[in-house]
Amino acid sequence: MTRSLSRRQAVFGGLCLCCLPRLGRAAAEAFEMREVGPGVFVRCGLHEEATAENADAIANIGFIVGRDGVLVTETGGSLADGQWLRAEIRKRTDKPIRHVVLTHVHPDHCFGAAAFAEDKPIIIGHHALRGALEARGAYYRQRLAEILGADRTGSVVYPTQAVTDGAEIDLGDRTLRLTAHGTAHTNCDLSMLDTGSGLLFPADLLFVNRIPSLDGSLVGWLKEAERLKRMGAARAVPGHGPASVELAPALADLTRYLGTLRDETRRAIASDVPIEKAVQSVAQSERDHWLLFDSYNGRNVTQAYKELEWE
Repeated sequence: MTRSLSRRQAVFGGLCLCCLPRLGRAAAEAFEMREVGPGVFVRCGLHEEATAENADAIANIGFIVGRDGVLVTETGGSLADGQWLRAEIRKRTDKPIRHVVLTHVHPDHCFGAAAFAEDKPIIIGHHALRGALEARGAYYRQRLAEILGADRTGSVVYPTQAVTDGAEIDLGDRTLRLTAHGTAHTNCDLSMLDTGSGLLFPADLLFVNRIPSLDGSLVGWLKEAERLKRMGAARAVPGHGPASVELAPALADLTRYLGTLRDETRRAIASDVPIEKAVQSVAQSERDHWLLFDSYNGRNVTQAYKELEWE
């Protein structure tokens, strides 16, 4: 686990940038596409912060091949990462890439979208994603360019189809059911259920092994976790972690951490513990359960404290 973090890394980590440039040799050699269901391919991201060596390839990304075309489930964290993904798709099929799903605003999931420009796909996102990208996109790109170089960073790509509540995409022999969630991990989280494989794609509503990163609402995230449980899927592809997992135990781990964060933050507030001390004590029992705990837990406590002190 990472036990220390520079100020610069903390800023980037808080933004979920998790570093970027071209895919370095070590990163490229670590990557492989895994077929986790019929026609469903996933690449596991690295449990690292973004660096020039890893090209911000830290999120789980992949694609689904249907009878009539391909849907990209996440685009990766940089133009370089997106180009790598597109090349992997072309190794397996020459079917048209018709849809690209951007599950939320964080760069490690959406800055690879520019790699698919020549395919002219429909870019799908939560109805709040455009506003989030307008507010943060230019800043994210500037910070990424400082790490990777402008030519490897990619551009901000906006959705061309917004999901307000739910939507369906027909790939010919399978349907993808999209759900726009309330504010949770972010204010623009989108999940997807594949009827062909039965797999749920909750994106960063589900972290496995890597500590969850709170950038929306703690109370809202716990609420949306319950919603995920009711979707009826047995297995899921998390935003970070293994290529696929059993949904129930993975959600149990997530909600244990979030519940601990909520309860201990509330107790700190009730006891008039100042925020700067709360970040040192809240949820410390979870330290050994999560990678990058010291990089993110303090920020999570800060976010939770600001939300819960006004309850």
